[in-house]
Amino acid sequence: MPDEAVVLTERTPWGVRLTLNRPAKLNALNGELVAALVAALDEAETDDAVRVIVLEGAGRAFSSGYDLTEEAEGAIGGPVAWRELLAADVAATLRFLDSPKPVIAQVHGYALAGGLELAMACDLIVAAEGTKLGEPEIRYGSAPVTLLMPFLIGQKRTRELLLTGDLIDAAEAERIGLINRVVPANALAAEVDRLADRLARTPPEVMGPTKRMLNRAMDVAGFRLAVEAGLDLGAIINAADTPEQREWDSIVRRDGLKAALAWRDRRYDERLAGDGHGSDVPAADDG
Repeated sequence: MPDEAVVLTERTPWGVRLTLNRPAKLNALNGELVAALVAALDEAETDDAVRVIVLEGAGRAFSSGYDLTEEAEGAIGGPVAWRELLAADVAATLRFLDSPKPVIAQVHGYALAGGLELAMACDLIVAAEGTKLGEPEIRYGSAPVTLLMPFLIGQKRTRELLLTGDLIDAAEAERIGLINRVVPANALAAEVDRLADRLARTPPEVMGPTKRMLNRAMDVAGFRLAVEAGLDLGAIINAADTPEQREWDSIVRRDGLKAALAWRDRRYDERLAGDGHGSDVPAADDG
């Protein structure tokens, strides 16, 4: 039988629900998934019957971020190669921000690193209770790919999250303005459906320009320049070739991602795991 599609498309009365479909890998974003996601978005944008787009993840999580196994095995090389790779990921993420149609992220389980950036690029985020969110890239020698967070929650909270790599739960994320709503897990899809139905009542000729207005406000505040600067510095960080980065990649290649995450957590003494601030990140299935 053919492999199942990495992005599933479900038609709804208000538009379309796109599902990230690598559940065994916690919907880690690899090249195939990113390309399929952009293609699905392109199709939804050209369909007049689609008023609203919802993005969700299959299985245990929304998305654990970019596929670390793929990166560790890729031997990407110096900052020029890294910047080219990161620029493609940034462009894919910003496609959701720049879509003329409203996009809702339906988040559960985990929304981490590039997965959280993808959710942040959506217009609204609705999360299930108990969801963990954060950008732990600094803990394995990397950096955020698309620098959205400071434009959503401000510098101080962003610095705390990005410099520590800590995760927060959905209730805290709502309190600081990172997400819009928290609902019980069994009510998540219904709440998103209700919100999508409300958005679908606005004509596209009004919704699209309103989104552009909001995006331009971010641009006036320096958003696109910040993203470009983040690309340049992120490429340098990823190509730094520190002993910790080399050890991380070596463990991933030799023993798998679960072992690498355990090594990382020992380094950061995850005694805070489970209190809403520690990493507490599950590993995807290595097989």
